[in-house]
Amino acid sequence: MSEPRTNSTTTLTPPTGTATPAATAPPRPSSGTATTRDGLLARLGIPHPLRWGFLGVLVFMTGDGIESNFIAPHIAGVLGGGGTASAATIIGIYGVAVLVASYFAGVLSDLWGPRRVMTLGAVLWVVFQVAFLAALPTASVGLIALTYFLRGLGFPLFAFSFLCWINHTVARERNATAVGWFYVVFTGGLPTLGSLVAIGSIPAFGGGATGETWSMALSLLFAVVGWVIVRFGVHETTGLGRIAPREQSAARVLASGIEVCVKRPKVLLAVVIRLVNTAPEFGMFVIMPAVIGTELGWGQAKWLTMTVIVYAGNILFNAFFGALGDRIGWIRTVKWFGIAASAVGLLAWWYVPHLVPAGSEWGFWLATTAGTLFGIMLAGFTPMGAVVPAFAGEERRGAAMAMYATAAGGATFLGNAVVSAVLPWGGPGGVVWTFVALYAVAFVVLSFLRLPRGAEAAGH
Repeated sequence: MSEPRTNSTTTLTPPTGTATPAATAPPRPSSGTATTRDGLLARLGIPHPLRWGFLGVLVFMTGDGIESNFIAPHIAGVLGGGGTASAATIIGIYGVAVLVASYFAGVLSDLWGPRRVMTLGAVLWVVFQVAFLAALPTASVGLIALTYFLRGLGFPLFAFSFLCWINHTVARERNATAVGWFYVVFTGGLPTLGSLVAIGSIPAFGGGATGETWSMALSLLFAVVGWVIVRFGVHETTGLGRIAPREQSAARVLASGIEVCVKRPKVLLAVVIRLVNTAPEFGMFVIMPAVIGTELGWGQAKWLTMTVIVYAGNILFNAFFGALGDRIGWIRTVKWFGIAASAVGLLAWWYVPHLVPAGSEWGFWLATTAGTLFGIMLAGFTPMGAVVPAFAGEERRGAAMAMYATAAGGATFLGNAVVSAVLPWGGPGGVVWTFVALYAVAFVVLSFLRLPRGAEAAGH
């Protein structure tokens, strides 16, 4: 992300007036002093017209996150003997769906408007969550994989379309801060509050597989409520209809993300860096439940508690690193906090649990502290939401956000893919070191990137 300097009192003045003319892309809003009407949220960097959207994403992603830390062993248990390998395959296929939908979240937001795409995502999520829950008792690998794949199209269309809405609405010098708040609510739901809900709901519904199944059913309520909040609470006009210029054909808009990567190679390099960002997070979701819960003897409840605390640290620092990027530089923040410190934190999260006595209470809290270091430093990547479009230029901003969303969702795919490829021969430790190697690659790539001259004032 680029790293704009801004006076601490500078905030977004929300755009006013009627819907954006269809013939041209909406202008970037200029910065200004927050009005009394905007209040505290605007001064903190949450744009007033989108405030209910942040809450809606938080609630929706809480529903999506309920299953995040027990879904792999749950599917394996349903499938019985040999189920672990099949579960890994199913989750890998789900990652492909997330990757594809993340791209379309960006281009369809330009074509139809973010709010419509968010509605499409919510519908897909709800319909195929019901279908997935109905498929589980059949123990059919094909049916479970199909329904889970289709459900995987839902959350990227919902969440990353809202991220596009933010980027089309917020002034450039406040962009990283607003993106930081997006990741506060995104990570706040998946996995943090989702895991917290699961801690209470699984035993409340009878525990074991039954409790997990009913907890996943409960997630439907969160998804619906999250959509309702956005649909009826957000009326910012930029996101209500087409953003791309009318003269561009639908095919041109749909291909715009690929086109911008060809014409602006630095966009592609920045996308690769964002792809690496949260890949370890999703990889750890796969390998750590068995390591913490079973191998090291702390149990499922302790693993879910660890997850809540680790990503609570991430939540608390997303907005901080967004604001820090706006002040000291987007690229500098990503390079040293997002990449270098995340690699150190990831190694700490892996090795500390193995160095303390298995099952010990103090060992658990020390291991959780190490994991929280990783969660906090992961927030250092927040300014990438401003860096990617900065390399594209204003006229290709929507296309760049399509690729950014692709990378954000593609991290799910990459994380699962690394586990599938490395775990059979390298074990969990080999998976962790593979992620560290990917961070090293991202560090080198970012070292060669310089923001365009027009973005320097914003992002150094």
